[in-house]
Amino acid sequence: MTDQDFNTLSSEAFVARYACVVEHSPWVVERAAARRPFADLAEGIVAVLADASPDERVSVIRAHPELAGRAAIAGTLTAESQSEQASAGLDRMTAPEFERFHALNAAYGARFGFPFVICVRRTDRAGILRAMAERLENDRETEVATAMNEIGHIVRLRLETLA
Repeated sequence: MTDQDFNTLSSEAFVARYACVVEHSPWVVERAAARRPFADLAEGIVAVLADASPDERVSVIRAHPELAGRAAIAGTLTAESQSEQASAGLDRMTAPEFERFHALNAAYGARFGFPFVICVRRTDRAGILRAMAERLENDRETEVATAMNEIGHIVRLRLETLA
């Protein structure tokens, strides 16, 4: 889709096409639709995230599933999250890897009050585990900023997949 195409879609068609790029947060894409035109679709959506209130940013982070967590086990991930987690091999973990993910997810959630978010398509299981352990040392403000940066990468890659 060209710049002209996404800038000329009706708001309803724009939201219907792009709501999937921000996990369970269609309000982000609704706001982006209202801000058009822009030269770069990803930058337009990421700008909405940057301008969101602190509570709204945390709500976007909380909309993401735990990696290899309950939603993955129950089979209730969005198609996008399922594909992304599978790309990093999170659907093919050994029992010790699964236990490590579960422990780090629990520690991370207890510390920050939201799930760990990383663009899994840019790393692998070992990289994710390493990042989870390292990021547990961050303060909450740093971790919110880091998670939002990762969500920006996710948005960009999801848009590339739609193209």
